[in-house]
Amino acid sequence: MGLGTQELLIILVILLILFGGSRLPQLAKGLGQSIRAFKEGQAEGELEAAKEARRREQQMIAANTPAQEPAADPRQLEKKL
Repeated sequence: MGLGTQELLIILVILLILFGGSRLPQLAKGLGQSIRAFKEGQAEGELEAAKEARRREQQMIAANTPAQEPAADPRQLEKKL
């Protein structure tokens, strides 16, 4: 569904008719700022999701790690032998 050169020119002409030449730069600037804000928000969301996944992974590792047994007393080891 790509837009060709002819379609873009038709859209530009319609925009010129609707908004006039003086408002188009303002509209383009607003559109650019909106796109930038959307991308920043998306990147922030992905970063938060990665942090949450890392935190859950660490919790899973901690839950699956067996508890350490206290160090054995050497005298008790000698008795067992």
